[in-house]
Formats: sequence, C-alpha cells, structure tokens
Amino acid sequence: MPSPYRTLFAAPGSKGFSAAGFLGRLPVSMMGIGVITMISQLTGRYGLAGALSATVALSAAVAGPQVSRLADQYGQRRALRPATLISLTAAALLLCAAHYRWPDWVLFVACVGIGCVPSVGAMVRARWAALYRGTPQLHTAYSFESVVDEVCFIFGPIISIGLSTAWFPEAGPLLAACFLAVGVFWLTSQRATEPEPHPRERKGSGGSALRAPGLQVLVATFVATGAIFGAVDVVTVAFADEEGHKAAASLVLAVYAAGSCVAGMVFGLLHFAGAPERRWLLGVCAMAVSMIPLLLVGNLPFLAVALFVAGLSIAPTMITTMSLIEEHVPRAQLTEGMTWVSTGLTAGVALGSSTAGWVIDAAGARAGYGVPAVAGAVAVAVGFLGFRRLKRPAPRRGGSVEQHSERKERHVA
Repeated sequence: MPSPYRTLFAAPGSKGFSAAGFLGRLPVSMMGIGVITMISQLTGRYGLAGALSATVALSAAVAGPQVSRLADQYGQRRALRPATLISLTAAALLLCAAHYRWPDWVLFVACVGIGCVPSVGAMVRARWAALYRGTPQLHTAYSFESVVDEVCFIFGPIISIGLSTAWFPEAGPLLAACFLAVGVFWLTSQRATEPEPHPRERKGSGGSALRAPGLQVLVATFVATGAIFGAVDVVTVAFADEEGHKAAASLVLAVYAAGSCVAGMVFGLLHFAGAPERRWLLGVCAMAVSMIPLLLVGNLPFLAVALFVAGLSIAPTMITTMSLIEEHVPRAQLTEGMTWVSTGLTAGVALGSSTAGWVIDAAGARAGYGVPAVAGAVAVAVGFLGFRRLKRPAPRRGGSVEQHSERKERHVA
C-alpha cells in the first residue's frame, strides 16, 4: 500500500471501523440484485422482481437521510442499531414471504422496511472527518472510501447472484442481511472513533441539511449522475444479450467499476490547491463526455475499453464531492449531508434504469446508450447553473482539505 494510505491507518481504531464499514456496505450492492435473482428464480416474474428492487431503493432514498440525521443528533450507536434491526426484521419477512409464496403485498411491505438500512458509507466517512478534519489526510481517506465503494460494487453482485443461482434462491439476500448485521454492530461497538453527537437543543440548529444551497446543487447534479449509472447498467446487459454473450455483462460492468477504482487510488495520492468546486465541475463534464463513445460501440471488447475510460472520472468526482459537502453543510449535519448525495444518486439510478429499459424496448440496446449521454448533459447543465452557489460555503461548516492546503501554501510562501 502506498505511503499516504499506510499513514492513514496509523490512527488508533481506523483499521477497525474501516473493516466494519466494508462489511456493512456490501449489502448496498448485494440486496437489490439479490432480490431480483431470488424472485425471478422462485416465481419467474421479472416485472415483480424489478418492482421490489426499486421499492428497496426508493425506500432507502427516503429513510436514509432521516437515519443519518438521527445519527448526527444522538450518535451512530443509538441511531444505527434500531434502524438496522428494523431492516433485518423486514429482510427476514421478505425471505419467508418469498419462500412460502405469501401475497405480493407482503413482499412490498418487507421491501419498504429493508429501506431503513443506514448509510454505512456516510458513517465511516464521518469518522474519518472526525479524525482528520482540516488536514490533507482527509482527502486520502475519502479517496480510500471511494475505492472501497467500487470494490463492493465489483464483488457484491457477483457474490449475491452466484449464491442465489448455485446454492438456493434466498442465499444472496440472506448473506447480505448477515453482512449488514455484522458490519453495523461491529462499527457501532467502536465508541472511541464515533463522532460527537450534536443535539439540536444544544446547538440550536433546526431543519434539514438539504436547506443548504450548495448541497441542493450537489444532490440535483447527482440525480442526473445516478441516471448515468442506472442506464449504463441496464443497457450494458441488454447490449451483451444482443451480442449473444449476456453472461459477459457482469465482467464488462466490473471493468467500469475497476476504472473508477484505479482512478480513486491514484487521486488519493495527489493533493491539490485551489477551489474544489472547479475540479468538481470538471469531473462532472468528464463523466458526461465519456458517455459519447458508448453511442459508437460495435462489440463487447470496445465497450469494455470505453467503460474503463468512462470509469476514470467517477471516483475523483465523488471524492471532491465529499470535500464540498464539508464546506457547504454545518459540521452538526455532516453525515446527513453525505447521505443526501447518496439519496440523489439512488433516485437517479432508478430513473435512469427505468428510462433506459423503455428506450431499449422501443429502439434496441445501442439506442439505449443515448440515455446516459442525455443524463450527462443534464448533469453538466445543473452543475454550471449552480456553480455560484458552490463558491459560497456555509457558515459553521466542517472545514475542508483544500482550505488547509491553501493556508499552508500561503504560509510557506
């Protein structure tokens, strides 16, 4: 591991909460695809499977920020454990309902409950911020966490689908629930690195973190960005199917995530001076431009190369986004602010995948790549329109890596 990453884990407790966060994040990439695989195997109803997966995603988009707000107010342990128990109970209900062929409405109720799952990635990033706020190490920490996200999305679906098809249909969601239980309860048992809670009655800060104008721009942009990701996933599967190699779709999408993983590792070794909002806007533009070559794909090898290149802009943009959240959200609402960006991303994935599916049915897989191209253009437009808001940080913000670097360089000069 390169020296900056070794230094990162010199802090007491950092290895423990990072490992727990990895386990707790795997279900994000396993549960949705696991539900689809399980229901399609047990019932053969792909429409029902997709609707249930979308219910989990939308429920998480609604409940996630509320759980994170409670974590900011009362501490991660008090907020995450009850929320996780609700999600685990709902997962058990889903597995029983699917296995014993209970009515469909029971499946949907269970999927709504599963959406109470906490945003473990935001919780881990909040712990890194508490350790390294105002230092260059925080940039490295956010880079490492983006790499962990990509690793989860490379291996999570493969594990979930593989178990459900090779063992028994319920195996994928069952293992995802186990990972969630172990990860969250292990994470919340580590009290030494838990960020200090910020009760509202003591801080006098009411309302949602989403009231911050800068955060609104980030969330809106990431709705469009999520549409890119959701559309690319669906269209790539359809394109591989048209090419007669549907099973290769998972490998091609893994290459997409690998590109982001590589970029995140390299980006974490670099330290930048200057305004982060300019780098963020450049990253959004790069993601949009990288969608154009997909319109010209003619075979799977070319698609894999194009997606690898497209993936190179993802992690750096996500890392810079986390730094911007620190600037535009008060420290007492940092975890909630991070979760709102994930919520926008999740909503965009649902929108992009459904729109892409409609375009594929109407005009074929190649035409489907027009959906992420349009979504990229929308992301760029929102980014430019909201750029001025990003140049005005919020009062009582948590501080950022870039500000530290600039102060240090001025001092040296």
